[in-house]
Amino acid sequence: MRIWVNGELRDAEDARVSVLDHGLTVGDGIFETVKTVDGRPFALTRHLDRLTRSARGLGLPAPDLDEVRRACADVIDANPMALGRLRITYTGGLSPLGSDRGDAGPGLVVALGEAARRPDTTAVITVPWTRNERGALTGLKTTSYAENVVALARAHEHGASEALFANTAGQLCEGTGSNVFVVLDGRLHTPPVASGCLAGITRALAVEWTGAQETELPFDVLERAEEIFLTSTLRDVQAVDRVDGRELTGGVGPVTAKAMRIFDERAGNDLDP
Repeated sequence: MRIWVNGELRDAEDARVSVLDHGLTVGDGIFETVKTVDGRPFALTRHLDRLTRSARGLGLPAPDLDEVRRACADVIDANPMALGRLRITYTGGLSPLGSDRGDAGPGLVVALGEAARRPDTTAVITVPWTRNERGALTGLKTTSYAENVVALARAHEHGASEALFANTAGQLCEGTGSNVFVVLDGRLHTPPVASGCLAGITRALAVEWTGAQETELPFDVLERAEEIFLTSTLRDVQAVDRVDGRELTGGVGPVTAKAMRIFDERAGNDLDP
C-alpha cells in the first residue's frame, strides 16, 4: 500500500506522522471518506467542499484543494482496486502538548483501503447518549470520533451495524457514521441539519434525487416508521430491517427500494454530481 503523507507518497511501513501532531494529541483534525469505483472517486468535489467548510469551522487554514486532488489521484493510481475507501485526513500539524496549535502548518494524509459492497439490509440499535446540536463541533466532520467508537462497539455487541442518536431536544439525529431516513404515511423524511446531524454527502444527494422532506422528528418515530434506511459514503442507501427489538417486515420496503434504484442510476451516470 502507498500512502500520501505531507507532500509525498510513501510505502505503508514508512508512512508516519509525528507523535506530536495535534490530530493525535487532541483530535484537532478533520477528514473525508470518499468512495472509489474502478479507480475513480465519487462526488469528490462535494467532499472537498465539505473539507473546506470543516477546516473553516475548526479554525484550520483552508486546505490547498489542488494538492488534495493531486494526492487523491496519486494514491488511487498507486493502489488499484475495484471498490475503495479513500480517507483524506487534515490536521493541526506539529504542535506543543496541550490545546494551543503550533506554527508548523497543517498535516495532510491520504490513504486508500479496499471496501466491500454493503448488504441491502442491516440492523441498528438506539443508544442513550445524545448529540449536542449546539456544540462547537456540530456539523463538522472532525477526527474526534471516540463517542462514535463507543456507540458502534455497542451496536456490534447487539448484532447491529449502526447506532442511532437523538439530540439534546429528544429529536432523531443521526448514526455514528450515517444519516437516517424514515417513511411515514408513504412519505420520506430525514432530520434537518439543524438537528445536529452531519450534512452527509450521500444524504444531500438522496434528498435531491428522491424529494425527501427535511423534518424535525421525535426519537420515538423509529418505533412507528413504516420503513427506515441509512445513507453514507459506503452504504449508499441501505434498508434497516431491525431497530432494537423491532423487526421491520418485508425486507426492503417499496419507498426504500425506489430510493436505492434512483441513487444507483443517478450515481452511475455521474461520478461527480
